[in-house]
Amino acid sequence: MIHKYCYILIVLLGFSCKTGPLGISSIDKPFMQKKVVGRKVQLIDVRTPEEFKAGHINGALNFNVKDSVVFSHQVQILDDTKPVYLYCRSGNRSQRAAEYLKKYGFTRILEYSGGYLDWKEQE
Repeated sequence: MIHKYCYILIVLLGFSCKTGPLGISSIDKPFMQKKVVGRKVQLIDVRTPEEFKAGHINGALNFNVKDSVVFSHQVQILDDTKPVYLYCRSGNRSQRAAEYLKKYGFTRILEYSGGYLDWKEQE
């Protein structure tokens, strides 16, 4: 009986969290709502400061990946032993940021594939 529930749990987690080619996990809106927002996590919005000011996910810090010098300094405050959750507008910049973090030794990177556009949808 317990094995049946474990199997179901593994299958459900597989649908909400997919690993990409670089070992970076892709997460969706339900995962963000249940496991990230409202918790003490490293949630990083990699959009520009202007985009961030116009609206962002509660609890997020703004690390502008378009400014590589500033971004590389901001990343230094992160704990590379803990998961880092990334998002941008639609998924492109967060993927670039995830690749950067992976290159510099971060091993638990979760990218919100839908980005802020998906987050604002039907809110």
